Amino acid sequence: MRLLKLEQRLRQALRGYESSVVALSGGVDSSLLAVLSASELGEKSLAVTGRSPSLPTAELQAIRSFCAARGIAHHEVDTDELSNPDYRRNHPDRCLHCKSELFARLAVVARQRGFAVLVDGTHADDLGGHRPGLKASKAAGVRSPLLDLGIGKAEVRGLARHLGLENADRPSSPCLSSRVVYGHPVTCESLGMVEQAEGFLSDLGFDCVRVRTAGTVARIEVPKLEIASLMKRADAITAGLKACGYTAVSVDPDGYRSGSLLNEWRASQ
Repeated sequence: MRLLKLEQRLRQALRGYESSVVALSGGVDSSLLAVLSASELGEKSLAVTGRSPSLPTAELQAIRSFCAARGIAHHEVDTDELSNPDYRRNHPDRCLHCKSELFARLAVVARQRGFAVLVDGTHADDLGGHRPGLKASKAAGVRSPLLDLGIGKAEVRGLARHLGLENADRPSSPCLSSRVVYGHPVTCESLGMVEQAEGFLSDLGFDCVRVRTAGTVARIEVPKLEIASLMKRADAITAGLKACGYTAVSVDPDGYRSGSLLNEWRASQ
C-alpha cells in the first residue's frame, strides 16, 4: 500500500512538469523516473544519456535496449568532462565537474527541443553520502522528485520491482572514473583499461567487481564471500589484467565496499 501511494505521488509530481528531460544514467533511480515520466508526459518527456569514455559501452547498450523495449524516447549527447583540468586531476570534487558538464549539455538539448525542466534521480539517501555532484544539480536548477518526496533507495528498488524494471535489484554502478584513485589523473587510457579489466572479470562470473587503479597498478575488489573463488583463479586473472595494460595486480582482502577511495584520500591528507 505504501509503495502504491508513493507511486501515485511520484506520478503526480512528474505530471506537474510541463515537459521534462530526464538524465538517464542507466541506474535504477533514473530508470524509474524515465519510465514514469514517459508514462505521464508521453512525447513531452525525453530521456537523455551523456556519452563519454567514463560510461562503459555495455552500459550504454543496456540503456538503449531498456528504452527501446519500453518505448521511451531517448537521446544521446556527447560530454567532454575530460577536457576540464579540474576533472582530470581527480580530486574528491571530480563529480562536481562531471555533473556540471552533463547538465550544461542537457540544458542545451532542453532549450533546443523546447523542454521545460531537467530531472535527475537524486534520492533521499544521497544526502547522507559524499555527493559533490549535488552542487552541480542545484546550480543548474535540476528537479529531483525522488528527493523532494523523501524517497530513498530501498523504496526506489521496491517501486522498480513493482513496475517490473529489470534493473530493480542491480547493484549501483558509478562511472568508470570512480575506479581511479584520487590524485591520479583520469585519462581515456586509464578508463579504457578499467573497462576492459572489469569486463574480463565479469565474463569470469564476478558480477559485483571493481578494479581500483593507480596508474598501471590494479586492485581488485569483490564481495568477501567471493574472494576465495577469485584467488583460485589468481594466475589467470593476473595474466588477464596484465593483458589490459596493468603491471601489478592485487586483491583487496577487505572486499568490495563503496567509498573506499574517498576514505583512503582522507587518511592520506
